[in-house]
Amino acid sequence: MTAASPAVRVLLCDDHAVVRAGLRALLSSTEGIDVVGEAGSGSEALDMAAALRPDVVLMDLQLGADMDGVTATHRLTSADEAPPRVLVLTMFDTDADIARAVAAGATGYLLKAEPPDRLFAAIRDAAAGRTVLSGSIADQVVSRLRAPGPALTARERDILGRLAEGLGNREIARALFLSEATVKTHLGRIYAKLDVRTRAGAVSAAARHRLLP
Repeated sequence: MTAASPAVRVLLCDDHAVVRAGLRALLSSTEGIDVVGEAGSGSEALDMAAALRPDVVLMDLQLGADMDGVTATHRLTSADEAPPRVLVLTMFDTDADIARAVAAGATGYLLKAEPPDRLFAAIRDAAAGRTVLSGSIADQVVSRLRAPGPALTARERDILGRLAEGLGNREIARALFLSEATVKTHLGRIYAKLDVRTRAGAVSAAARHRLLP
């Protein structure tokens, strides 16, 4: 007689207590999945993951002011010893969110609209190291590869963030320790990549593509 496989140990990370309670109740209804803890913030998830050693962290992207899900994912998957798999579970399906999560080390990206059976299977697949994507997300990834959207450098994102705060070129240069000429050069590249001509247009396009911090 073959011994049963050990249950997948799951840590929930979502800043809404009601969502965590719903997920715990849902996951407790299926065999082979054991919810070992709940974190309400990114920093709490890091501490709990270090103490509980889950196989999979079910991670929301929006976690309030503490730390976003992408940053928490990167720190979790960069752990020196036996890092957990991170399965993003979110309502957001923009290209920028998907790209950032995958680049941070997420094993999968699932939308909260998925049916329970799909979530159960995704957790097991993530624990086994298999990539997991919602069907619509997989379609977007393929479309993105065929027709990539605007890709900004880290410095361009920094400048765009300051631009969104309403800072002028001189203030941006001072904040980022750059010359005004360098800021103008970066802005020109940003405008070209976003296909806009004004500062307001750049901020609007960045918000649409979720390129802002």
